[in-house]
Amino acid sequence: MTHRLKPNLSPRLLGVVLILALSVLPVKSFTEAKETAPRFGIAIHGGAGTILRGNLTPELERSYNAKLEESLLAGYEVLKKGGSSLDAVEAAIRVMEDSPLFNAGKGVVFTSEGTNEMDASIMNGKTLEAGAIAGVKRVKNPISLARLVMEKSPHVMMTGEGAEAFAKQHGVEMAGKDYFYTERRWKELQRAKEEEKREEKKKDDKPGEKNGPDASSVDRKHGTVGCVALDKEGNLAAGTSTGGMTNKRFGRVGDAPIIGAGTYANNLTCAVSSTGHGEYFIRSVVAHDISALIEYKGMSLKEAADMVVMDKLVKLGATGGVIALDKDGNVAMPFNTPGMYRAYTDANGKPVVKIYKD
Repeated sequence: MTHRLKPNLSPRLLGVVLILALSVLPVKSFTEAKETAPRFGIAIHGGAGTILRGNLTPELERSYNAKLEESLLAGYEVLKKGGSSLDAVEAAIRVMEDSPLFNAGKGVVFTSEGTNEMDASIMNGKTLEAGAIAGVKRVKNPISLARLVMEKSPHVMMTGEGAEAFAKQHGVEMAGKDYFYTERRWKELQRAKEEEKREEKKKDDKPGEKNGPDASSVDRKHGTVGCVALDKEGNLAAGTSTGGMTNKRFGRVGDAPIIGAGTYANNLTCAVSSTGHGEYFIRSVVAHDISALIEYKGMSLKEAADMVVMDKLVKLGATGGVIALDKDGNVAMPFNTPGMYRAYTDANGKPVVKIYKD
């Protein structure tokens, strides 16, 4: 007869044995989820419009590609080192503001009066705090002033001379008219004025006939730079900066400094920066609309961004695009124009820079 030995162990002793047995199991299976860091990422844009291969010389195309990559990597390095999404957005946009290639900061366009007026905004997806400035003329890096408005004042937006007085109080770097003058932008203003004269003459010759805008007039509405970022803590941020429209009048302000239109960020959904015909983007509340479609209808980032840019805006006759980044690190960059200066980092952190539609 076979006898089975029954362990003569008390319940307390059995508990000790079980704990010892568990202690030798691989720890990874219990801590893997906590050790996996959130994916982080960044995307930027430098404006959308009739950007065709034949419109850019090889040298100019290389310059754009190089500056977009420099801007992207400036923000990405901040994220890689554990920096905040706000720091990354500001760093990336400052690179483009310091370049004459883009309609922001150094490369801003001219108003009808021959002056330069700049707008910018930034938003924190963690807290929904935001800062914006509009109509400033001497601020070297408007995105940094927008962030100061968010962090050092009880307000969301400041404009004109008041915003510049606030900038001086906080030691923001200012620049004179000569800094913002570029021959390229000055010539664009002269062409715009000539076009305006031709349009007025057409109206006089054929009263009541509506003349559609040509490509050059449409492009004057699209010059903007922007950035969206997701940091290792899972916080989203978005920022946008622009010089507005060439030949604009009467202190016109577009969508770039309008929270919910040109810029929006919410950790629950996504971060968005827009570029396009600002009046339509304001009326459509483009950036917030994308976030709302994700939050309330359960759409993916791509579905929401495509619906707004490729459907809703098109039906209104509006042109432009957005860059968007969701809380999981997915990127969407739809635009309904022939091109958009844009770049993002892939899953391996490598820069991907694009200009044209194809």
